Amino acid sequence: MGEENTGNEESVTTVVVAGACNLGIAAAKALAGLVSGSSAMLSEAAHSFADTVTELLLFASLKRGERPADAAHPFGHGRERYLWALIASVATFVGGAVFSVYDGVHTLTHGEELGDPALSYVILGVAFVLEGVSLARTVRQLEAETARLGVGRLRFLRHTADTALKAVFLEDCAALVGLLLAFGGLLGSQLSGSGAWDGTASVLIGLLLAWVAYVLARDNVSLLLGRALPGPLEERLVAVLRDQPHVVEVLDLATSVFGPDDILVAAKVDFADLATAAEVEQACDTAELALRKAFPAVTKVYLDPTPSRAQSS
Repeated sequence: MGEENTGNEESVTTVVVAGACNLGIAAAKALAGLVSGSSAMLSEAAHSFADTVTELLLFASLKRGERPADAAHPFGHGRERYLWALIASVATFVGGAVFSVYDGVHTLTHGEELGDPALSYVILGVAFVLEGVSLARTVRQLEAETARLGVGRLRFLRHTADTALKAVFLEDCAALVGLLLAFGGLLGSQLSGSGAWDGTASVLIGLLLAWVAYVLARDNVSLLLGRALPGPLEERLVAVLRDQPHVVEVLDLATSVFGPDDILVAAKVDFADLATAAEVEQACDTAELALRKAFPAVTKVYLDPTPSRAQSS
């Protein structure tokens, strides 16, 4: 439980740092966008405001998801974090992607009058530094998690149930790419005198945000529905069970993720025919301890002694 609380606190800190950076950046970008008339800067402001709302929702998800189990929710409230994280991904899409694409298309079709871009360049540079600080904090937590689990970054990001950490990482990366796109659009429009560059950058920023929102929504929906562990991890769980005394075969295994450190394991296990009831009970306790030791994230274990089909027939 100590490791679980530490991991959750790390995620909370990561979300708070990202949210604080995004709020300040959003206000500065909005000011620069109004002064310069750049649609790309206004899109970036919408991007950062959407990210700020996302961080607030992720913060709520982490706090509500860590509430303990009660009589009405015997498996706890872990999955509520995915509901709030799903809402956060919708906020990213509506607040950032839709506005950016709309503003970009409007610029491409109606043109724009660019003002002095000097302030925009300064704010883009400062924003790049602040987003880099936020990303560095996220990467440190990411490296700590991958080291603890002994997996690579890509595999961790693909399968992790810590969607708050994944959301902040993807949003920070998207923010840096978005800043480069805004800079390119602003510079292109300044050199060419055409707002098409700025409008195109705004559309690309919107499409980038739409992709991030889709990835996060897909993951959170999967976890809300009760996603199982990846196949290789389930195979390792089966191997641990097979190594226990009196276990003949694991007939069926089902896993369900309730949170990054809250996994349920249920299995139908064929025990030795000559094992007494007391030995089977002891074997179940031993197996549960072995599973928890091998996989600290496993919090709930249900083993069902079941004869094999050959025996039952």
